[in-house]
Amino acid sequence: MFMVHTYVEDKESEYQRNYGRPTTVVVADRDIQELELIDDTKVKVKTVPKKFAHPDAFSDIKSVENTIATVSIVKGEIITKPRVTYPGAKTGLSRQVSPDKRAFALDITERQAAGKLIKPGDRVDVIAAIDYSSGRKDMQKTKTVLQDVLILSTGKSMTNSLPIYGVKTPREIKRMNANVYERYNTVTLELSPYDVQKMVFLLTYSGNRPFLSLRNNSDQKQVRIKSTSIFDVLGNDEVAGAKAYFSEQNKKRGQ
Repeated sequence: MFMVHTYVEDKESEYQRNYGRPTTVVVADRDIQELELIDDTKVKVKTVPKKFAHPDAFSDIKSVENTIATVSIVKGEIITKPRVTYPGAKTGLSRQVSPDKRAFALDITERQAAGKLIKPGDRVDVIAAIDYSSGRKDMQKTKTVLQDVLILSTGKSMTNSLPIYGVKTPREIKRMNANVYERYNTVTLELSPYDVQKMVFLLTYSGNRPFLSLRNNSDQKQVRIKSTSIFDVLGNDEVAGAKAYFSEQNKKRGQ
């Protein structure tokens, strides 16, 4: 037993001389997405030889709690200081806007936004009621003006925000001023600069707020959709009568 113990100690001493004494590092216990808040359920402590520990590695879980991942971190990866940050300007909405795109906020109600069940990261179509005839009902149209639009945020809640709506917010989260899912009256769309102009035109001159139609995130196909008029709603049986009625009304108005 003495000889075995001496042999093991010699091997441990040799191991430490070659690779350094054991030290603790924090590693990801599961895959962590970019801009995701890190807490003790997503990381764990692991012991490794000092030679294999990154100089910027965290040594205890408390050091990384309530930080935000600046990049994606895979399960088992050592978490280092350059890979996390604290909530602030760099973790705001602008970081999530794609190059050549713009963030555009739109006021919505439950009726316009699928009962406000839309969340950041969802994709929607934008449908607008267009009246370019000063009230002539036979000329009014409903049109899908934009398709497959990414939702950047709902209210102040962005992609990877904490889904803790309806749950008491811990003091630590309040101090961080982190974004959480909450009641909202606006959604922010990711649009091209030209599509932003289209939305401003609609909101300024159409007199009606557009509607958002929620899509499956995997369905990004854009299709040709013709405008809808009152004749499309009435159907073939009523179209002839409706057209005769509107023709008579327009004659009376001199139109």
